[in-house]
Formats: sequence, C-alpha cells, structure tokens
Amino acid sequence: MIYPYKGKEPLIDPTAFIGEHVVITGDVTIGEGSSIFYNTVIRGDVSPTIIGKKVNIQDLCCLHQSPAFPLIIEDDASIGHQATLHSCHIKKGALIGMASIILDGAVIGEGAFIGAGSLVTQGTVIPPNTLAFGRPAKVVRELNASDKEDMARIQREYYEKGQYYKSLQK
Repeated sequence: MIYPYKGKEPLIDPTAFIGEHVVITGDVTIGEGSSIFYNTVIRGDVSPTIIGKKVNIQDLCCLHQSPAFPLIIEDDASIGHQATLHSCHIKKGALIGMASIILDGAVIGEGAFIGAGSLVTQGTVIPPNTLAFGRPAKVVRELNASDKEDMARIQREYYEKGQYYKSLQK
C-alpha cells in the first residue's frame, strides 16, 4: 500500500521489489534493485527516507524519522527482519542484524555489522568494517574475511530473492 502524505509521493524505482502488505507513505525514495520484504512499514511523514540501490529491507521492519533528521540507507545495505531504523544513516554495504534498533543521529559505518538484537543509541557512530552488538551496542572487533564474505552472500541472496519475487508480480 503506497500513499501520498501532504503532497509528497513515494518515488520507487520500477526495478524495486515491494512485497505484499508493505506500507510506504510520503517522502520516501527507493533505488534501483532494492527489495522491501513483507509487512514492512516505511513512513515518510516527518522527514525524507532515502534508500539506495540494491538495499534489502527484510520482513517486518519499521522505518521512520524525526523532524529535520532524514533516514538514509546507502547502496548494498542489508536490514534484517524486524529492525527499527529511526532518523539514522546506514552506510554502503552495512548489515543491521535482526530485531536491532538504530536511533536518531546514529551512523553505521561502511561495511559495518550490527549484531542481532542490538540497540544503537542516539548519535552513536559505529566505525566502518567493525562488528558491534549489545544493548547499548559496542564495537567488539574488526570484521574478518569470513564476516565480509557472509555479509556479501546475504546481500547477494536477498537481491536475487527480491528480483525473483519481482518477476512473479508481472
């Protein structure tokens, strides 16, 4: 279900997959090849939400913003099931684990991995290529080659799944 909000229409690239029971409202931009999986809510009724290319937002996520704080998700990011993102900046290739919460002004560095169930508090900056987890999330180590391969696999598989499901919608 895609709705305008006060004159702002979601802008969704035609190659993006939008699953059933997804709600997208207002000032939301979704880039080429991105996938928004089932029962996700993206409300752009406060500030903009900008989702880059080949981003996967998995089932049951909630994305929103605060005034004057956009939500930005750069290319190739993976957002795990049931994650809540609020006015944060997720850099290219980062992975947000299932059921994590990322709050206003937080910045997740390029290629960083936030472990499942983590809470990244307001204004926290997670450096690139690190693993952070906990409540509140703390950096525990640099990512190794195996971590990076697994993150690339997840991103690739979700891109492929999204494109497959997109092909069924035609």
